[in-house]
Amino acid sequence: MKFTQEHDELRRSMARFIETEINPYVDQWEDDEIFPAHELFKKMGDTGLLGITKPAEFGGAGLDYSYSMVMTEELGAIRCGGVPMAIGVQTDMCTPALARFGSDALREEFLRPAISGDAVGCIGVTEPGAGSDVAGIKTTARKDGDDYIINGSKLFITNGHQADWICLLAITGDGPVHKNKSLIMVPMDTPGVVRGRKLKKLGMAASDTAELFFEDVRVPQSNCIGEENLGFSYQMQQFQEERLWAAASSLKAMEGIIDETADYTRTRQAFGQPLLNNQVIHYRLAELSTEVEALRALVYQSVEDYIDGTDVTRQASMAKLKCGRLSREVADAGVQFHGGQGYMWESRVSRYFRDSRLGSIGGGADEVMLGIIAKLDGTLPGRSNN
Repeated sequence: MKFTQEHDELRRSMARFIETEINPYVDQWEDDEIFPAHELFKKMGDTGLLGITKPAEFGGAGLDYSYSMVMTEELGAIRCGGVPMAIGVQTDMCTPALARFGSDALREEFLRPAISGDAVGCIGVTEPGAGSDVAGIKTTARKDGDDYIINGSKLFITNGHQADWICLLAITGDGPVHKNKSLIMVPMDTPGVVRGRKLKKLGMAASDTAELFFEDVRVPQSNCIGEENLGFSYQMQQFQEERLWAAASSLKAMEGIIDETADYTRTRQAFGQPLLNNQVIHYRLAELSTEVEALRALVYQSVEDYIDGTDVTRQASMAKLKCGRLSREVADAGVQFHGGQGYMWESRVSRYFRDSRLGSIGGGADEVMLGIIAKLDGTLPGRSNN
């Protein structure tokens, strides 16, 4: 990956924004178990940080995905997991299909305000009975005149309590499970949309997570993104960006925990010497740093391939799998080497331990990533590459 002066300027701008507009407030947002999404996203929109890869005609910068990756990597400097995840939903999870396949009218109504920060979006895929099994969703959108009438529910929806609209995956046809679903834009103030309880989670406290219900919700069929019944395919493409985002956003966060652990063990005395002098500690931190750098190389190469138009499902799945597992290793080592201080609720490593655990679950569990990789490599039982 070759970075230009423009890449470096974007990285510095994002770092300054985090330092002044996010990190000073993280502890309070964690205590409140919510952050002011509209206020923060408007500031980001005014700074041009929400539409880096989005079409210029709808307010975006129209840059390639390497610029988005630079911003995403810098998000790892935020001192919690919930706020960067919520930002990622806005930039890389609920808007890619809209930007790529949505009609001009849909992009004017929903994408432009998302880029400017005047609207908060969310993505509606997961249901009580269908998480990683996207094909198993039950929410329906049946036709009635020129409208859809939507019934069903969604679960674990990031930004769900503050969102102005949802990019909703629903069954719209009678065909095979991979060819009977559509992505539909639904304003959250539409009659019949019910926001359930704000879910209390193990980590990611600053990010609001909702259960949502749809009871005879009526929206125009023109709110369908792209072609009807191709929603599953569109969502799989969105997952490529979501999983690259997950891997890129984990890099600086892991480096921060490794550096903080080294600093703590350098100053913490035990048995007459700094803890860091113990080979088991400085060797382990060196090993973890090496793993992070190897993951960065995979992410950068995947981004280059993605920009060139290559299907990076395999690489993105590998990066997502690796970042989830490596984050758990870094978190565990950080807590262990901080000792009792690492076990305290208010410590950064304790927060990271809680927040990072979602990495192996959300956006496709580790086991799903392994299944995708095995399928594409032809290593599933009964399959071959021939």
